[in-house]
Amino acid sequence: MFSEKKEKTSQEPGTGQNRINEGTTLKGDITSKGFFRIDGTIEGNVSTPSKVVLGKSGIIDGTLTCENADIEGTFVGNLNVSGTLTLRATANIEGDVVVGKLAVEPGATFNASCAMKGANKKGNDQQTFKKETNKGNVYDRQQRVKQTTPQPSN
Repeated sequence: MFSEKKEKTSQEPGTGQNRINEGTTLKGDITSKGFFRIDGTIEGNVSTPSKVVLGKSGIIDGTLTCENADIEGTFVGNLNVSGTLTLRATANIEGDVVVGKLAVEPGATFNASCAMKGANKKGNDQQTFKKETNKGNVYDRQQRVKQTTPQPSN
C-alpha cells in the first residue's frame, strides 16, 4: 500500500521555467505559458500568463505582458501586468505601465506613465468617487455654516 510508487505526471503547461541567461540577446516576439527568468537582453515583445523575473543584468526593450513581474534590471517600453509589479532598488523603468498592484523599493527609477486597473473593485466608478469627495467634510466649518444658514426664498 505505502510501497507503491506513483507515476509522475508530466508538468502542466504554465509550470515550466524559461531562462534567458546573461550574455544572450534575443530579437523578436516571445510567447510562453511558463514563467520567465531573464538575465540577458530581449528586443521585442514577451507575453506569458505567468510570472516574469527580470534580473539585475536583464534588459527588455519592447512590450511585456504578464500576470506578475519582479524587476531588478532595465525595462523600456510598454509594461502590462495584470497582478503585482514589484520594482526592486536596482530597477530602471521607462515607458507606459498598466498594473493591478504596484510595489516600489526605495532606489528604483520609475520614469513612466502609470495606470492602475482594477482599483475600483467595490463597484464604484470614478464618477461616484468624485461625487463622494465633493460632498464636503462634516468637520469643515464652512460646510456646516452653509447648511445652518437660512437661504432667502424668492
